[in-house]
Amino acid sequence: MSVKSTGIVKFTLDPNRPPALTKKVEARLAALSDRDIDLTDIPSTYGVPWKRPGSLVPKENKRQITLRIDADVLDFFQKTGRRYQTRINEVLRSYMNVHRQSKDSQGRRAR
Repeated sequence: MSVKSTGIVKFTLDPNRPPALTKKVEARLAALSDRDIDLTDIPSTYGVPWKRPGSLVPKENKRQITLRIDADVLDFFQKTGRRYQTRINEVLRSYMNVHRQSKDSQGRRAR
């Protein structure tokens, strides 16, 4: 059986073991001026207001439940690190708040 090559090379970077830089690459990086650095792949934060995280919900407000979540969704949140369940809760709270606001504004228009 022959295997057709796509020409695509996959590389996985392990953040705990980054590749070593050669002296030549180090010298080239040191010689770069700030103007020469390409920042086009970084989203602009100009004019974006900084905000503090909202107040934490008291622990007494929490309820333990069983919830079925798609494996890929759970994997995504678990890979974000500790307190992934809190982040899932924040996403659900955001969804709830948007839909509450939407429902409230529809009720006002109907009057």
